[in-house]
Order: sequence, then C-alpha cells, then structure tokens
Amino acid sequence: MLDNYTKFQIAVWGSVLAHEFFYFLICLPGFVFQFIPYMQKYKIQQDRPETWTGQWKCFKILMFNHFCIQLPLIMGTHYFTEYFNIPFDWETMPRWFVILAQCFGCAVIEDTWHYFLHRLLHHKRIYKYIHKTHHEFLAPFGMQAEYAHPLETIILGTGFFIGIIVFCNHVILLYAWLVCRLIETIDVHSGYDIPLNPLHFLPFYAGARYHDFHHMNFTGNYASTFTWWDKLFATDSQYNSYKEKMQKQKDTVEKKME
Repeated sequence: MLDNYTKFQIAVWGSVLAHEFFYFLICLPGFVFQFIPYMQKYKIQQDRPETWTGQWKCFKILMFNHFCIQLPLIMGTHYFTEYFNIPFDWETMPRWFVILAQCFGCAVIEDTWHYFLHRLLHHKRIYKYIHKTHHEFLAPFGMQAEYAHPLETIILGTGFFIGIIVFCNHVILLYAWLVCRLIETIDVHSGYDIPLNPLHFLPFYAGARYHDFHHMNFTGNYASTFTWWDKLFATDSQYNSYKEKMQKQKDTVEKKME
C-alpha cells in the first residue's frame, strides 16, 4: 500500500472506504432478515416491522453524518499519525493477539465514555434537543446504529477515538478497532436476537435484546457494549424486572400447554 498510496490516503480515504464498506456489509444480514419469514421468530419487537419509509429516511441521515460530520473527524487521524509518528509498515505491525487486546481496551474505554455521556444525553433538559433523534425508531434495525443528531455523532463518537489515542502503535489499529466497533453497534441495534451469536461469548456483553429494551423503555441500559456500568449504578433494574415478567409469562404458557 505504501508503494502506491500516501499515508494521508491510507489513513483518511482508506478509513472512509473501510467504514462505508463494512458498515453496510454488516447491516446486510439484518436487512435481508426482514424478507425471510423464518427469521421473524428471532425479531425482538415483532409488532414493529421495518418500513421502507423509515429505512430510506435513516439512509439519508446516515449519508449526511458519514460525509459531513464523520469525514472531518477521520481526517484528523492523519494528523494524529503524523504527530505521534505512528508506523504504517508491515515489519512493525503487532501480532494479531496484541491487536485483539488493544481493540478490547478500546471497547472498555468507549463503553465507559458512552455510558456516562449517553446517560447525560437522556437528561430531561437535554434529551429533546439531541438524543431524541436517535430514539425516533422504537424498534431499532442495523442501519439505524449511527442514525443520530450531528451533535450526538460528535459527542458519543469521541469515545471511539480515545482508545486509539491511548493504544495506537500502528495504523492497523485504526482499521481493526473500526471493524470491531461497527460489528458491536450494528449487532445491538439489529433488532434480532440470533442464537449462537459468537459475540455472546464475550463476558458481560450486552447484546441486541439488552439495547432493544432501551429503545422501548427510553431509560436504563445506557452502556454500548458491556453491562457492568448499568449493574454498578442499577440502571438496568427496569430491564431485569421486565425479563422476570416475560419469563413468568413464558412459564405460564408452557404450563398451560402441558
């Protein structure tokens, strides 16, 4: 790549292309699921199907956010790599397990930032001006993961870059962390609780059902990836009560069937 492109092109345009490609690629399964009757049993809010109007509106806002808000932020990564002399070469690229550990560290940092800033955006004096946009869809779908007010894109998106500043010792982390973050945020917004989801093997992973409740309930379950901050501050109490209620209803139905 260094033989054919400048470091600016790799860091900026490479990141933009990777973001667009992987964002819509990861969204694709959830988009296809709405046309497969068999998959509807895994949809969490079955009474709120996706609509073409909603998806088209979401796509237009996404394009604005991606190219008018996120692109200038991504351009800053070039100056970051130049200022800290971040290497681009193959020889100094970390081993895969080091990159994976760095991505986990980025996820912990981003999740912490997201929990407290997301909770702040739900404050009654702020909510209607910024975060209300993201909650226009009571039943989230994958593409809606980055559907937000421009200010929210900047505020919550800042958490993505903090981990890079802390851990980045090679440009490969920009791409690796980008893909990891997209997989996570699109999964929790997918609206489908798919069995055998490999992400569920992550300790304390929140998942789609956890975040789906946040869109139904508007309060609680503020974390983006993990559940520990919600557990620590008891902001998952309504979700736990809801799970118990659903489990009792399920047990009652099963007993009647017997």
